[in-house]
Amino acid sequence: MRFLLKLVLCFLLALAAGFGYLALRSGDALYSVYEWLSPARFQQYDQIISSVAAEHRLDPMLVKAVAWRESRFDTHKVGTTGERGLMQVSAKAANEWAQQNKIADFHFDQLFDPKTNLEAGSWYLRRALDHWQNESEPLAFALAEYNAGASRAQRWVGADGMTTNQFLANIEFPITRSYVQSIMKRYAFYKRRGRM
Repeated sequence: MRFLLKLVLCFLLALAAGFGYLALRSGDALYSVYEWLSPARFQQYDQIISSVAAEHRLDPMLVKAVAWRESRFDTHKVGTTGERGLMQVSAKAANEWAQQNKIADFHFDQLFDPKTNLEAGSWYLRRALDHWQNESEPLAFALAEYNAGASRAQRWVGADGMTTNQFLANIEFPITRSYVQSIMKRYAFYKRRGRM
């Protein structure tokens, strides 16, 4: 009986060590553990994200990184200034999206629908990336615009272009700087492991 108990204990320790090793190798051990414990929460929107991202010529891993940072995949999240849903889309951005796409009778509460929210958020992100396409690495600039608005992002660039690191140093809002860095880090994490 003692032998069997020791064997089970050794097996459980080896299993825990294996999971710990995989979690540490992933680059974000805590995220990996949460994902293993609740795969439905972390993967439930992957199919919609892939579809919407393809429609907007975006990497689905980037869209997922934004949704993770914005809402932790909570479709009912409301931001401090009223942003809604997975990608925390503002009323202004949502109305621009609806108008551009000729969506009649759009109501702001429709942003709680995951597909609608991902459509509007991805459209806005694509527009921001297109706006900064002449930068050598447009992602940081586009994410700053997504978070703080185009006029602020433009102010942080000034008249001349700059590197991503120079741009990040110029961002006056520590929250926006942290926002951009955290999404870029999460995006790199998804790309490193090769899946969302």
